[in-house]
Amino acid sequence: MGHDWIIDVLTDLKTFAVANDLDALAAKLDDTQVVAKAEIGARGKGIDRGLFGESAAVGRCDSAVGVRRTS
Repeated sequence: MGHDWIIDVLTDLKTFAVANDLDALAAKLDDTQVVAKAEIGARGKGIDRGLFGESAAVGRCDSAVGVRRTS
């Protein structure tokens, strides 16, 4: 099964977004599917780096997502 299940989850989320007129979310989910497919494909080919290269890291975000700070 691997990681392919995530594509189905993203498809379900996009279907919900479209049905509820959440157009921006649906578009972001399209982008997310592209990233997920690329990374899953890369893992299948034995490539250990993610889509964004070696500098990409998993961690936590201390600020709210989507909030722009002004100085």
